[in-house]
Amino acid sequence: MNSAWLRGVRVAPLSHPYRVRGLWVTPLPKPLGDGEVRFWRLDALRHAPTWNAGEGSFRVGGRWNSPGVRAIYASLEPATAILEVAVHKGFFVLDTQPHTLTSVLICDPSKIKIVTPEDIPNPNWLTPGTPNGNQQKFGDKLLADHRFILIPSAVSKHSWNLIFDATKPPDDYEDVVQERFALDPRLQP
Repeated sequence: MNSAWLRGVRVAPLSHPYRVRGLWVTPLPKPLGDGEVRFWRLDALRHAPTWNAGEGSFRVGGRWNSPGVRAIYASLEPATAILEVAVHKGFFVLDTQPHTLTSVLICDPSKIKIVTPEDIPNPNWLTPGTPNGNQQKFGDKLLADHRFILIPSAVSKHSWNLIFDATKPPDDYEDVVQERFALDPRLQP
């Protein structure tokens, strides 16, 4: 299958099996799909080339990591990735500033540690709000012990976020595809 390359990242051609009318479509999960696990993230265009550096989380920390830990936050579907960014930046920014949607294939899904709500010491850690140090230390330990962490989203409790340590070698994922993001204008009056 032919594909184009943009800044060292493969861009799926219109004939790609997950492209429909020029749009990228999330593959169906098992048993309906092929069993691949892809993750998605949305970055400002200027940060797209360094999507896997974990710079923002390193500087200020995140829901599941302390400052100084390079965690990469993503989601299992593009809609959740968009909501995760919109909750911080707002739809106005997504509508008026260029962003890039990145999709990545995990080579070995058995390396994903699924963290269920029952595994979380404090259920309030899964609600929107500012994380505390205990929550971040809990996440730091998960990141140290596991290659990928799948954890419920605080933005959408029926969705999942995938988090991983940016300092570990990138040989556990491949097929990085980036495309220009365009917000549906109906979301921003």
